[in-house]
Amino acid sequence: MQVLKERILKEGKNLGGGILKVDSFINHQVDPQFMMEVGRELARRFAHLEITKVLTAEISGIAPALTTALALGVPLVYARKTRPITMVDGAYREVAPSHTKGKMVELMVSVEFLKPGDKVLIVDDFLATGQTIDALARIVKMSGATLVGIGTVIEKTFEGGRERLQYLNVPIESLVKITDMADGRIVFGE
Repeated sequence: MQVLKERILKEGKNLGGGILKVDSFINHQVDPQFMMEVGRELARRFAHLEITKVLTAEISGIAPALTTALALGVPLVYARKTRPITMVDGAYREVAPSHTKGKMVELMVSVEFLKPGDKVLIVDDFLATGQTIDALARIVKMSGATLVGIGTVIEKTFEGGRERLQYLNVPIESLVKITDMADGRIVFGE
């Protein structure tokens, strides 16, 4: 997605240590029109899979997952990191390390929102190590639903996430792939 590459080069910042700051348009301040383009493109790539739910983790994955769900015409479910008092019927729970927070985070999805028979597409802003997406995939499995695909806005191929997730045997689509961020660079791959 050329327009995404251009935005990353113009507004993104390589903070070192594999951290790419894109919070001016994806995950702090959100450009809604641009995010609609992202959602339409992810939906186009997965439209043939008869998806019934889109799943993400709060908070950074919500914008691209919401626009993807909107384009597919299905509900969005997001894994919470803190349990609200309204989550009364139990939850599927997993933990994953947060690269940007530097600690383990718990992910919870209410049992009422993922059911056997659901065909789930996981959407997130980044695919880096794959650990958050892997935790979401385990939640899908716990629920009895079927994971049918994984879509991300930006993949950092040098962090090995795609390889980590290969065991899931589902299509993985990233709108852009970054192959190198050494020495302050941002290098895109195919």
